[in-house]
Amino acid sequence: MRDDEYRGLRGTLEAAVQRRDIGEPEPRAGPRVARVPESHVNDTFEVSGLETKREETLLEALLADHDGVSAASATQRNGTVGVHHDPSVSRTDLRASLESYGLVVAPGDDAFASRRASQFASARVAVAVLFGLMVATPYIGVLYPTRVEWLFYDPVTVEYLRSILESRVATHFFVNLAALSGVAFLVACGPAIRRAVSAATDGRVTRESAFVAGVCVVFGYSTLAAFTGFGGNVHYDLVAYAVAGVTVWNHVATDEVPADQPTTEPVGAEATDDDRVALTDGGR
Repeated sequence: MRDDEYRGLRGTLEAAVQRRDIGEPEPRAGPRVARVPESHVNDTFEVSGLETKREETLLEALLADHDGVSAASATQRNGTVGVHHDPSVSRTDLRASLESYGLVVAPGDDAFASRRASQFASARVAVAVLFGLMVATPYIGVLYPTRVEWLFYDPVTVEYLRSILESRVATHFFVNLAALSGVAFLVACGPAIRRAVSAATDGRVTRESAFVAGVCVVFGYSTLAAFTGFGGNVHYDLVAYAVAGVTVWNHVATDEVPADQPTTEPVGAEATDDDRVALTDGGR
């Protein structure tokens, strides 16, 4: 977003806050929680234009000040805005309010799908990193010392590790590594695999198809080396590192800059025990 556009959106929100005489909203640590009446419904919008934490806070304050609105959350990272409101307040009215502040609201009701896709992307990153660490640990402790002797242990320890890798115990060892790296690849790179297969079906070669093919080749070679004994090195570590690196890079490259600090919407003093408690954290 250009600087003038950035200032324009933030200026519009700040002017609206001043015009409606809303107290200066301040971000607070912790999850945002609000009391929501039982009869209230929730609408979620997919928006474009939110860039900063300040804009999130201003927009939430403006929406919460609307008649019939009990809670609101804005998330620039996911590009979504959630509003808990009385059924008498129509989705069209809320959409018009968002657009009046200079936000671009996506047509249709795809906001939930967008938020869920973002959450799945975060989960894939967690799987890639966690499984990558689980693969790296035995490599660092057992396999790397047998390949770079001078960097790790004394010769006696290295020979002992080699004897273990040549025994039947190594079969279970490599089965675990194959399972961890394979699951990480299938889960974290699932969308990339599907796109690569689709591209191959259409006769196209893409970077994703090259990446998927490369990982499959390394995985297949490592499996042959581990279970057929033709003498090659087992490189499940490269599979795990590639999966983790590409997954994290894609997530960072396509995601917005994360907000510095979440806000907390205080529970109003007028809330009753019959009201529902809603987590209005925008899906974070």
